[in-house]
Amino acid sequence: MQLPGTAQDEAFRREVRDWLETHLSGDFAGLRGLGGSGREHEAYEERLAWDRHLAAHGWTCIGWPEEYGGRGLDLARQVVFHEEYARADGPARVNHLGEELLGPTLIAFGTQEQKDRFLPGIRAVEELWCQGYSEPGAGSDLAAVSTRARLERAAGAGEPDQWVIDGQKVWTSLAHLADWCFVVARTGPGSVRHAGLSYLLVPMRQEGVTVRPITQLTGTSEFNEVFFDGARTDGSLVVGAPGDGWKVAMATLGFERGVSTLGQQIGFARELDAVVALARRTGAIDDPAIQDRITRAHMGLEIIRLNALRMLGGSGSQRPEASIAKLLWGTWHRGLGELAMEVAGASSLVAQGPPYDLDAFQRLFLFSRADTIYGGSNEIQRNIIAERVLGLPREPKP
Repeated sequence: MQLPGTAQDEAFRREVRDWLETHLSGDFAGLRGLGGSGREHEAYEERLAWDRHLAAHGWTCIGWPEEYGGRGLDLARQVVFHEEYARADGPARVNHLGEELLGPTLIAFGTQEQKDRFLPGIRAVEELWCQGYSEPGAGSDLAAVSTRARLERAAGAGEPDQWVIDGQKVWTSLAHLADWCFVVARTGPGSVRHAGLSYLLVPMRQEGVTVRPITQLTGTSEFNEVFFDGARTDGSLVVGAPGDGWKVAMATLGFERGVSTLGQQIGFARELDAVVALARRTGAIDDPAIQDRITRAHMGLEIIRLNALRMLGGSGSQRPEASIAKLLWGTWHRGLGELAMEVAGASSLVAQGPPYDLDAFQRLFLFSRADTIYGGSNEIQRNIIAERVLGLPREPKP
């Protein structure tokens, strides 16, 4: 896929750029650059208001079909929007999990009733979502989930059947702020691995759900443990047929690695520029070894960008090749954090103030340690590439 470059695309780019320049002002001007990985606590309520402002002006869910409240924009213009949003230093979006993951999943697999119930709330940023995948004994190995759900039949006529859920999820981003969770649970009695899983939509604000924040290396707590103890959801809120949870969950992961990652890479480029500026201030830029690493970082980022464009242009966001993109950017970003610490020198080891104030480079280093783990660890991505792309034998199981 080539970069967007038609006259119509460039006109759309100017439209997006002008709109952001006009609206990221006034009460919203101070939000530029806030939020994101390790910083989701920053100006949360104000960023939520900004997301709703975007929705009111038709700038959420821009790739969704118009019949579901989106703008039906093609891939090229979605790329333009995410690139310009990142260049404008727009604040991190609070509705990513709903807009970029669950919404497309419901459009692809949901019933009409599910679409009618949930898509408007996602588009308007009125209901927020979290993802119930990983467990203490099933991190990147999603097929090992042990959270269980059983269908309890209605006691009387006219009452709905209900799923009753028991188990634990972990590393659940923004669960403490979410209204709903899409949960992969084992619904087939005696089932193992990929079989017998179902994809359930579960309300978070109920007696059977407990959320416990996890304090991260950055001192913040955007990840959580979530405990389901007899939590309930309507029997109709299973996406796809019961037992099809693996297929639906894998599709969601494919959407996660979709077009919004192009905006992510603009953010990566800004971080790299900041590291280069730091190297000039500290004099580290004169070290040939540092020069080499900076050059390699620039080359690596361009490879990530071109690979993402190739994958998206081939409608590959749900194919195993998407694992290549995750492996590339996760490893690259972790390396950038390490480079930032080396460039900063000994001062990088000291907090900026009590009790634990970190600068941007320290946060980058600490949080990027997770980049090669969440969303599918590097080990799992390499196995997927080896087995499903290269056709190599499956890794022996112990």
